[in-house]
Amino acid sequence: MSKVALVTGGSRGIGAAISVALKAAGYTVAANYAGNDAAAAAFTAETGIKTYKWSVADYDACKAGIAQVEADLGPVAVLVNNAGITRDSMFHKMTPESWKEVIDTNLSGLFNMTHPLWNGMRDRKFGRVINISSINGQKGQAGQVNYSAAKSGDLGFTKALAAEGARAGITVNAVCPGYIATDMVKAIDEKVLNERIIPLIPVGRLGEPEEIARVVVFLASDDAGFITGSTISANGGQFVV
Repeated sequence: MSKVALVTGGSRGIGAAISVALKAAGYTVAANYAGNDAAAAAFTAETGIKTYKWSVADYDACKAGIAQVEADLGPVAVLVNNAGITRDSMFHKMTPESWKEVIDTNLSGLFNMTHPLWNGMRDRKFGRVINISSINGQKGQAGQVNYSAAKSGDLGFTKALAAEGARAGITVNAVCPGYIATDMVKAIDEKVLNERIIPLIPVGRLGEPEEIARVVVFLASDDAGFITGSTISANGGQFVV
């Protein structure tokens, strides 16, 4: 019986690539999404991957959604915390609401999703938790104080939880993508993309969602059992730690 993998924000962008790659690697995949019903339905029709709707910012909704996934597919062995939002503005214009929305989804969402699964992983002596952070959680970014704070917090969450999970056979790692060719990034004005963003990337191009997905598949595998508490940078050399 194949292991079950649950990917939050798993029906679009990087999350969709992760879901597809995990399925190709032999996992039974559940893709969570928050609001775009049409995109989720199209994703399921194209890939055969079941989608489940709830907000990762809501702890009770996460508990109920996870319970439904496990009732349908079996115990979750691999959790990919990929769901994230942006509410960008310079700090002097940032509202308390835009701060809270980003922190609740991009940071508290990791707690809300991982906590209900943790005891089951401990009991089974196996688990993989993979948190999708960001280059901007490593270096910071003007206009993204809320996002950078949350994504930096994801890295602290990863390191501390890895220390707790290690003896129970649970690894916890983070991936920090740089600029990836998702619909959101490709929607940036072509002049800005070509003159102000890509020149900062030493490899000279955007990353592909599938390149992030391959990192996740490796971290989920048995081959990565000695890797925990780590942050993998996948940014084309734009920021070197």
